[in-house]
Amino acid sequence: MNTQITKNSNAYKTDAQFPETTGGDEIDLRELFSVIWQGKWLIVAITTVFAIGAVIFAIKQPNIYKSGALLAPASEEQSGGLSALASQFGGLASLAGVNLGGKGGTDKTQLAIEVLKSRQFTSDFIQRHNILADVMAAEKWDRDADKIIYDSEFYNEKTNTWVREVKAPLKSEPSMQEAFKVFSKIIAVNKAKETGLVTISVEHVSPKVAQQWVSWLVKDINKVMKERDVAEAIRSREFLNKQIALTNVADIRSILYKLVEEQAKTIMFAEVRDEYVFKTIDPAIAPEDKAEPKRAVICLLGIILGGILGVMLVLIRHFIRKDKA
Repeated sequence: MNTQITKNSNAYKTDAQFPETTGGDEIDLRELFSVIWQGKWLIVAITTVFAIGAVIFAIKQPNIYKSGALLAPASEEQSGGLSALASQFGGLASLAGVNLGGKGGTDKTQLAIEVLKSRQFTSDFIQRHNILADVMAAEKWDRDADKIIYDSEFYNEKTNTWVREVKAPLKSEPSMQEAFKVFSKIIAVNKAKETGLVTISVEHVSPKVAQQWVSWLVKDINKVMKERDVAEAIRSREFLNKQIALTNVADIRSILYKLVEEQAKTIMFAEVRDEYVFKTIDPAIAPEDKAEPKRAVICLLGIILGGILGVMLVLIRHFIRKDKA
């Protein structure tokens, strides 16, 4: 009997020390929703302000157009004879400083992509085509007049002068380092792992400028890579001719003549082909539809952010008043 009384007493103490919290949780949730409901007008007001701000921000953002070209590597077409020689005379050719494009050689397509992304190529590209203003100061595109409107705080189109105010060591006219940083963000070069096809795309406020730049990029990278290979082949040929004049061994002279012949083929192949590294499959066009901004997404994010901030302010205000009380 005493044992039963002790168990009941212990159970009573346990219940007293650890009361059920289900009811308290329900009251807290009810209180939470009650506070939010009481502050609904503040939440609506804050959400409305954020929504209006998001709409204004989205409207002020200029349309960005994206143009791209699909390219296929064209360098493999010239490698047949060179690969055959590489298997036979690769060691001798390497001693002569001649690249026969063997299996261990550099992938010309990947090399061209890296050159395309390089600071030197970008700087030469901007200066060659005189597009610094279009890179650094283009604000929006006037569809009716079909012209670019420049930021007047950066560039004076009438006098073709830079008027931006910057601190040293920067100058009013942007440097090629600044232009490279901006240009790198609006150009994309991607190579598909499965097919090896390369896509070059450019984003700009003007669809025609985006198309023109893609076309120029394809043309210029083919030209640059062709000039590099031709210059290398000419130097190799000159070196081989000197070695031919210095040796009297018939077998070595025969090998050197074959190497000279392959360098001549490289030069000939480069001179007769404009699409030296990349062959255009689908050329760039002036897009009719914008790629950015996603105005509906911007407005939706503004509404969500405003709603969350409004609820947080209402709850914070309530708990501050509760603590003071």
